[in-house]
Amino acid sequence: MSILYYSLNLAFARGSDMRINIKNIDQVTVVEMTGELDSTTAPAVQNQILPLAQDNRHIVLDMSGTLYMSSAGLRTLLLLYRQISSGSGRIVLAGLSDEIKDTMNITGFLNFFRIYDTVALATEALKSS
Repeated sequence: MSILYYSLNLAFARGSDMRINIKNIDQVTVVEMTGELDSTTAPAVQNQILPLAQDNRHIVLDMSGTLYMSSAGLRTLLLLYRQISSGSGRIVLAGLSDEIKDTMNITGFLNFFRIYDTVALATEALKSS
């Protein structure tokens, strides 16, 4: 098993912050996002995660620490989905709060993603596909 790990702490003037931890475990990239995914943090998050969305890449977005997500965050997720789906990669979400899950359901965004309760379940699903 090969593991590569790095961490970014993105702080912004208006009080929003986002911490991103990225681990590559064999063929799956796990991106842990902690903080608020809003109009302030979404561009920086997009700049860090979009390069990961290469052909054949399998990505788990661990959102168990994501406290809030605005429409800018939804746009970022959709962009990631489109980028990775244009190749033969897959992206799944893990650990969504009920509030974020409800928002994604109402807006139709859940139709684009497979949702798992834990990163372990999401990772196993991607490894077996």
